[in-house]
Amino acid sequence: MTQTVHTPTSSGKQMLSEQVYAHLRDAIMRGDYAPGDALKPQDLAKEQCVSLAVVREALVRVVGEGLADRLPNRGFAVPAFSDRRWQEIAEARRTIEPVVLRMSIERGDVDWEARVRAAHHRLARTPAYGPEEGEYYSGAWSEAHRVFHRTLLEGCGNPVLLETFDRMWTASELARRWSAHRHPDRDHIGEHRRLEEAALARDAHTAAEVLTQHLTLTAAGLTRCTHREPAKEA
Repeated sequence: MTQTVHTPTSSGKQMLSEQVYAHLRDAIMRGDYAPGDALKPQDLAKEQCVSLAVVREALVRVVGEGLADRLPNRGFAVPAFSDRRWQEIAEARRTIEPVVLRMSIERGDVDWEARVRAAHHRLARTPAYGPEEGEYYSGAWSEAHRVFHRTLLEGCGNPVLLETFDRMWTASELARRWSAHRHPDRDHIGEHRRLEEAALARDAHTAAEVLTQHLTLTAAGLTRCTHREPAKEA
């Protein structure tokens, strides 16, 4: 059997690629690059003091996570607000997650209830923004947010459905941050509280409706104009 030998050179390249990937991912998540901005390998290589091969390897990983596009004959770029994928992912989540939540509420035991309560408590107590992390949600809040939503669904007891959730969550992370940034006055605290209350009350119908609305608002945040018209009197 042929074994792959990892030379110091290949190991060093892999380490550099990991560093550039982490830098790129964090920069895109922080909003250092605007939607639609080009990601130029030559500029990144110069900025990070690495080779083009290292940068391209990192860019391929970023593309694989849905944080960038590889454009024919035009290199790499951050996705745009209008990218159809965001609405497709939102549609998939609205179709699947409320169904899984219903299953979770029907099957979840007392330990699941305790985990839901704990995950919501952590989310409610974690600051959404950190001055050192730019204008988008902080990494700590984003992780607490993910754990809360996943915990709500874990009562379903179906690992295949949970793996599907994991993939969709990763694919929608950038859109979620953009949506929140464009509409900072959204009551995400109240939305998550209503989700927790309905789940723990074992009200599957209400919980599914609240979750559907929650996901719809996130998708709508990418298509609505950031400047609202003055409210009209009824």
